[in-house]
Amino acid sequence: MKPESTPDFILHQRLVQDCFPLGRFPLCRLLLMNDSSHPWFILVPERAGVREIHQLSAPDRAQLWEESAGLSTLLADIYRADKLNVAAIGNLVPQLHLHHIVRYRDDRAWPGVVWGRFDPVPYTDPFDGRLRQLLERLPRFEANPLP
Repeated sequence: MKPESTPDFILHQRLVQDCFPLGRFPLCRLLLMNDSSHPWFILVPERAGVREIHQLSAPDRAQLWEESAGLSTLLADIYRADKLNVAAIGNLVPQLHLHHIVRYRDDRAWPGVVWGRFDPVPYTDPFDGRLRQLLERLPRFEANPLP
């Protein structure tokens, strides 16, 4: 089932440029940041003009948290992270989006933030290994065809 996105929803160009589209939940698009240094996923509610979580309707806020919690549970299980960073920062991309970043004590940015510290390391094949496992296990999910 496709989400009922607002008709004028357009994904911010920076997210289009920096991410791979993975598919959709009932509310959000799921993206993968093109930086193989960290498993880094982004949920974007398909609602036009929304910059902050409090601007979502109550049902959409609840759905966002359900989708975030479900994604977080799978990331914890598949990636066995030391920590999962979940954040809605949006200083450069004003469109509401929620980062889910898998962190390890030995990653190159630990314990600091991952953005802006190092140049990204683009994926050569993002659809191998654990990402494929994740996509196969996502519930209520319409994934883009995998290569």
